[in-house]
Amino acid sequence: MPHPSRRGVIASGLAATSLPTLATPALARATAGAPAPWGATPSARQRAWHERQQYAFIHFSINTFTDKEWGYGDEDPVLFNPTDFAPDQIVAAAKAGGMTGIILTAKHHDGFCLWPTLLTERCIRNTPYKHGKGDIVGEMAAATRRAGLAFGLYLSPWDRHHPDYGRPAYVDYFRKQIVELCTRYGALFEFWFDGANGGDGYYGGARETRKIDAPAYYDWPTTIALVHKHQPMACTFDPLGADIRWVGNEDGVAGDPCWPTMPNHPYVQSEGNSGVRGAPLWWPAETDVSIRPGWFYHADEDGKVKTPERLLKLFDESVGRGTNLNLNLPPDRRGRIPDTDAAVLKSFGAAQATTYATNLALGAVAHASAERGAAFAAAHVLDGNSDSYWSTPDAIHTPTLTLDLPPGRSFDLIRLREHLPLGVRVTRFAIDAEVDGTWQTLAEHQGIGAQRIIRLPRPIAARRLRLRILEAPACPAIREFALFRQAAPVAVVPSTRTDPTILSTAGWRIVAASAPGAEALLDDDAATRWTTPAPGAGKPASVTIDMGQQVRLGGISITPSRTLDTGVAPPRDYSCETSTDGTHWEAAGAGELANIAYALATQRLAFARPRPARWLRLSFGATAVPAASLALAGVGGFIAPR
Repeated sequence: MPHPSRRGVIASGLAATSLPTLATPALARATAGAPAPWGATPSARQRAWHERQQYAFIHFSINTFTDKEWGYGDEDPVLFNPTDFAPDQIVAAAKAGGMTGIILTAKHHDGFCLWPTLLTERCIRNTPYKHGKGDIVGEMAAATRRAGLAFGLYLSPWDRHHPDYGRPAYVDYFRKQIVELCTRYGALFEFWFDGANGGDGYYGGARETRKIDAPAYYDWPTTIALVHKHQPMACTFDPLGADIRWVGNEDGVAGDPCWPTMPNHPYVQSEGNSGVRGAPLWWPAETDVSIRPGWFYHADEDGKVKTPERLLKLFDESVGRGTNLNLNLPPDRRGRIPDTDAAVLKSFGAAQATTYATNLALGAVAHASAERGAAFAAAHVLDGNSDSYWSTPDAIHTPTLTLDLPPGRSFDLIRLREHLPLGVRVTRFAIDAEVDGTWQTLAEHQGIGAQRIIRLPRPIAARRLRLRILEAPACPAIREFALFRQAAPVAVVPSTRTDPTILSTAGWRIVAASAPGAEALLDDDAATRWTTPAPGAGKPASVTIDMGQQVRLGGISITPSRTLDTGVAPPRDYSCETSTDGTHWEAAGAGELANIAYALATQRLAFARPRPARWLRLSFGATAVPAASLALAGVGGFIAPR
């Protein structure tokens, strides 16, 4: 994959074990007079996946205990020691948020395995957890199924620990891991292959950089077929040949529109966000994002949990555009979802449950400018049956469908769905409302697909509502035309930072910088940033900071800006020096800022040894991707425990 990064059913109460019956293309064609499918169409497992809408990603591993996002591969397994691992609490928090499934990181890039595999010693067997007798994957699978949710797994193809990574022997090891995970833990709804592959690592002590040609190295068709051999209903993510694709960012925002079709060539990030209309592959997007800035738990992010209102916006920008939302919920070092995160999920889930409990279009009368026949009447958009739909004769591509609404009902959400076994047929459409005897256009968009949710700026009470198909290559097949009123989520009091090792930047000041505005690095606000011309050979970007007092410094943190513009990028790597007097400097640390350009997550960089320091000097030699300017949102520090 070219990108180095990996990366509802909401309130209707749809559980993973009770997905609605899905019509097959063969059944649709067998119905007298049914339209022929147009373009690419989804497989049975893809149609089941579309119905799930939103589920939880659980990043929990040795990184949770090292405060890293990407482990290097040399971490001692004994570091993994949750004090109160509670899989039922994790699953309950996800379910309260309306999640329909759980995807657990069974192995991240550092190679540590959360199940008791005999393929490597780098696994849960060699940790203090349950004296080496635990199985995090098995315990999470059991808790997920007790809650009636679906279970899935993440397995990083990259392994920064394994000595044979980059050689054929590793691929054999990797596939044996796939078989173990696919045969030990029951039915899986998704199997996640990260796009991050190759780079520097421990590699059994070699400590070197290894580059691979991922499509050739993993032989993805064979690897994906191995998953489907053991798990025929598990959708694979995300190389060419997989069932679902990456949306192209880790911000939770799909393109508008976001077509489920893609060209039959290796993934291109610029295409992945919006898809390609009419392309030959049904390769729909999954939109992934974390409830916190990072993917793993970090105590310094306790005050940066997304609000319920932000989750509503993410829902609109993902599920509302026909993709599935994969919302990351990182357990803390106890092995539990933190209280604030759980409260946010409960508030969001309750609001969505109330919102989507009642379809305000029920009781309306539907009529259309054309109907294919009684089996495809306009009324089918109101019957709640996923197998029925409204359609027109083959020659009529741009009809209208009107709902005569019961009086006194106000709504601010409109949901449309196409009948996916017949393909994505609508290219462009408009929604009109008759209010006080006057028609007005409420919205015009491209694409409906799995679903399109339109949020109005305020509730309206319309006498009639009209769907106009403006452009389509074939007659429509509209499964649903529904209306809802958004319930407001209960406010959640933000958490405060409680880790005493994290230094406050309130007393820090900028002494020198390669560009003005570096004070933004110290305001603890990720929305502000320092921008400096991109560094070049012999001309690093740099900033010098007076921390105001001498501390026993254990390391630093570097936070990239999440509001990057074209031509602006975070740094690729860093070097740090410290001083006790502002005159004499010592090297403290240097290295890569892993995945910073794509995950845009805080990097926590521990020094090899604690050191007395009052002054910091940070230098950056290059941007992570080619850009005219370098930008950072924040710099911090943490003291070393005695």
